[in-house]
Amino acid sequence: MSLAFVLVLAAFLGLAAVGMPIAYAMFVAAIGYLLFTQSDLALFAEQILNNFIDSFVLLSVPLFILAANLMNAGGVSERLLRFCQALVGRFRGGLAHVNVIASIIFAGMSGSAIADAAGVGKLLTEMMVKSGRYTPGFASAISAASATIGPIIPPSIPMVLYALVSDTSVGYLFLGGVVPGLLMGLALMAAIALIAQRRNFARDPGVPLSQLPRATVQAFPPLMLPVILLGGIYGGAATPTEAASLAALYALALAVLFYRSISLREIVKIFVESTRATSVVALLIAGAFVLNYIVATERVPQMVADWLDGSQMSPVVFLLLINLLFLALGCLFDATTMLLVLVPLFIPTCRALGIDLVHFGVVIVINIMIGLITPPYGVLLFVMSGLMNVPLGAIIREIWLFLGILVAALLLMVFVPETVLWLPRQFGYEG
Repeated sequence: MSLAFVLVLAAFLGLAAVGMPIAYAMFVAAIGYLLFTQSDLALFAEQILNNFIDSFVLLSVPLFILAANLMNAGGVSERLLRFCQALVGRFRGGLAHVNVIASIIFAGMSGSAIADAAGVGKLLTEMMVKSGRYTPGFASAISAASATIGPIIPPSIPMVLYALVSDTSVGYLFLGGVVPGLLMGLALMAAIALIAQRRNFARDPGVPLSQLPRATVQAFPPLMLPVILLGGIYGGAATPTEAASLAALYALALAVLFYRSISLREIVKIFVESTRATSVVALLIAGAFVLNYIVATERVPQMVADWLDGSQMSPVVFLLLINLLFLALGCLFDATTMLLVLVPLFIPTCRALGIDLVHFGVVIVINIMIGLITPPYGVLLFVMSGLMNVPLGAIIREIWLFLGILVAALLLMVFVPETVLWLPRQFGYEG
C-alpha cells in the first residue's frame, strides 16, 4: 500500500468529515492520487465513461426512482394506508402495526429507506401523534425502524448497486430480499405488540372488517407492481432494467389513466425531481468508479483476501466481523458509498471462503440499513428528528428495542443462509 493511497484515504475521510458532499470528496481524493502518482488525468474520465457504458443494469436506478415518485404523487398512498388500517389497525398499537405493514408494501415502490421515512413514515408519524395514543419519540422511532425494510424487499436500489460491484444477478438478489424483509417486519410487529402490552396502549379504531374487500380492491393495482417486476424478470419477458421501465410505465398509467390524480404539469415536476435524485446517485457512482480503480491498482482487495486467508478465519466469523464493521460505518456513510467503495474490498474474500454472493449481498444491505438507525449518528434518526421536530434524544431512547430485534433477525440470516437463499433456489438459483 503506497503513501499516495494512504493520502487518498486521509483526504477522502477528512473532506467528508468537514461536510463536503461524499461525491465531491471522492473526486478530490481521486484527482489528488493521480497527480501524486503522476498518472494521466484522463484516467479519471476514462474510468467513469467506460464503467457507465458497460453497466447496463444502472439504467434501472433512475427508472425505479421515477416509478416511486409517480406512485407517491399519484394518490396511491391514501389507498394503501386504508388497506393497511383495515388489515391491522384494530389491534392494540394498531397505527404502529400499520406503520410496519405500510413500509413492507411501500418497499415495492420506493426501494429507498429515506424516501420511505420522508413519505409514508412522516404521514403515519403525524397520524400516530395526532391520535394522542403515542409519544412523538415512539412514533418517530418506529417510522425510522420500519423504513429500513424499504431497500430489502424488491425493488431495491442498493441491491442493484451491489449487483454492479459483485457481478451477481439482480433478479436473485431481489428474490433473496423477500423473506428477510418479511422477517424484519414480523420482528418489528412482535416488538410493537410487546410494548403495546407493557404500556397498555389503547386500541385504535381501525377500519371495519366489512370495508376490507373494498379497501383491497382499491389497493390492488399498486400492490401488483412488485408482481409485475418479478414476474417480468422470472417469466423471461424482461431483464431487470426492462422490468424497471415496465414498473415506471405501469406507475405512470396508474396515476394518469386509472386514478387520474396528477396533471401534465405535475408529471413534468415529477420527472424533474426524479432527474435530480438520479443525479445525486450518479455522482456518487462516478466517484466510486474512480476510487475502485485506485483500490484495484493498489491491490487492496487481494491484500485483504491474503490476510484473511492466512488467519484461517471461518466464513461465519468473517461475516460477523463484516457485520460489526458495516453497522459502525452505517452511522457515518450513506449506503451508496459503502456498497460501491467498501464492499468490493471483500468480494474476493467471500469467493475464497465459499460464501454465497447472493447471501452476502442481502446480509450486507440489511446490515447497512440497520446502520441507518444505529445511535448516535444513524441517518434515519436525524431524518425523522428534522421532519417531525422531535428531539433526537427522544427518538434514541425509543429505538433500542427495535434496533435489538432487527440485529437479532440479521444474526438469524447470517447463521441460517436458507432464510435468504430458499426463495432464489425455488426459481433455479444454484449458488
